[in-house]
Amino acid sequence: MRPVRREMMVSGDLERQARKSGLAFVSRSQLLSADDVARALKRMGHEMIERNHEVGSLSVIGLQTGGVVFANRIAEILVEITSTPVATGQLDVSFYRDDLSSNPAPPSAATRIDHDLTGRTVILVDDVLFTGRTVRAALNALSDWGRPGSVQLAVMVDRGHREFPIRPDFVGKNLPSARDEAIVATLDGVWIGTRETS
Repeated sequence: MRPVRREMMVSGDLERQARKSGLAFVSRSQLLSADDVARALKRMGHEMIERNHEVGSLSVIGLQTGGVVFANRIAEILVEITSTPVATGQLDVSFYRDDLSSNPAPPSAATRIDHDLTGRTVILVDDVLFTGRTVRAALNALSDWGRPGSVQLAVMVDRGHREFPIRPDFVGKNLPSARDEAIVATLDGVWIGTRETS
């Protein structure tokens, strides 16, 4: 049976990014449903509260573009559980990456952090953790916005194949995959497939 071509249509930001880079995602199968994702995010929210008792000192920062929707939803969950406002933001790391010589620069997106991160506990949120290069770049980018007291990492999917000694503190789901496979994670579900040039 021929796989259905799904051009990352679930999220507007992801769809724009895929089109700009000339990539299309060909879905092979759905690994998690929207309900599975919602349950995983709620569990992660409870784990964050158990680990960080001062929720008011958290800054939940989503990595552009895939991590932003997850960061926003996690912040909402933290507020729902604790009734405490949670600072949020979004971070673009396009020009902090160390692999621009082998890969073209990804389309840049807006960084929006309207508070000083100095002394705060920052929870970086991304959709999929793969080699760790995006997270390494994010740690460099954060220094432009203050000196956090600590940085924690939350990802919806950890797919393995790390090239840096980076391990997430909060994981929605561990989904080992082959290097040539692609995983797309959104609030509507998680799919595995391949990326093709269009």
